[in-house]
Amino acid sequence: MIQSMTGYGKATAELPDKKINVEIKSLNSKAMDLSTRIAPAYREKEIEIRNEISKVLERGKVDFSLWIEKKEAAENATPINQVLVEGYYKQILAISQNLGIPVPADWFQTLLRMPDVMTKTEIQELTEEEWKMVHATVLDAISHLVDFRKQEGAALEKKFREKIANISSLLEKIAPYEKERVEKVKERITDALEKTLSVDYDKNRLEQELIYYIEKLDVNEEKQRLSNHLKYFISTMESGNGQGKKLGFIAQEMGREINTLGSKSNHAEMQKIVVQMKDELEQIKEQVLNVM
Repeated sequence: MIQSMTGYGKATAELPDKKINVEIKSLNSKAMDLSTRIAPAYREKEIEIRNEISKVLERGKVDFSLWIEKKEAAENATPINQVLVEGYYKQILAISQNLGIPVPADWFQTLLRMPDVMTKTEIQELTEEEWKMVHATVLDAISHLVDFRKQEGAALEKKFREKIANISSLLEKIAPYEKERVEKVKERITDALEKTLSVDYDKNRLEQELIYYIEKLDVNEEKQRLSNHLKYFISTMESGNGQGKKLGFIAQEMGREINTLGSKSNHAEMQKIVVQMKDELEQIKEQVLNVM
C-alpha cells in the first residue's frame, strides 16, 4: 500500500507540573527536509528525535515541534531552594551560638529573604524517567502522522487505479480506427494518382509503397508498451510504500508512448483519444508527486 507524503500527527503527555505537546506535519519533497522546534529542556535529545523521524518518514518536508505548557499552580508558585534554606539556617545557628546573639523570632521570614532562596527556577536536568515519557510521546505523534499518510495513500491509490483503467479503456478504443485509417490512406493515395494526377501507375509497386508507408504509421508496438507500463504501474503501487519515485518514472514512460501514438495517429478520432489519455496521465503525474 502506498503512502502520501502529506500528513499530520499530534500527541501529548501529562507530567505533575507540566504538559508535553508534540506536533509533526509533512508535505511532499524529493528528499527528507526536516525542521525542528524543541523546548530547551529537551534540546539535548534533538539528534535522537531527528533519527526517529527520518527512520520512519523517509521523505517529505517535515515540520516538528515539541513544547511545554506549565500547569497553572506550578507556574504561579515560586519554588523555594531547600538546600540553600538549610545552609543559611545552619549558618545562622552557628553565628548565634558563637557570638551569643539570640536567634531572631521571625527567623523563617529572614531565611526566605536570603539571596537566591526564592528563584524562578533554572532549567532542571532531564531525568531518564521523564525522557522515556517524552520519547514515547514523540513516537506516538509520528505514528499518528503515518496513519494519516496511509489514509491519504489509500485515496491516492483509488485515484490512480481509476485513471489507469481510463487510459486502458481509451487504448482499446483505438483499434477500430487503425483499420479504417489504413483504408483511408490507400484511398487518398490512389485517388490522387488517378483523379488528380491522371497518370498510369504500377499497382504492385503501389502496394509495396503503401505497405512501407503504413508500417511507419503502425502503432502496435506503442500500444503494447503502453499496456505493459499500465500493468507495471499497478504492480509497483501494490509492492509497498516508498515507490513514489519509481511511479513517477513509469508515468514518464507512459507519456512517451502516448505522445508517439499521437504523432503516428494521422486520424482525427485517434487524436481525440490521445488527448483524453494525456489528460488522464497529467492527473496521475500531478498526484504521484505526493507519493512517498
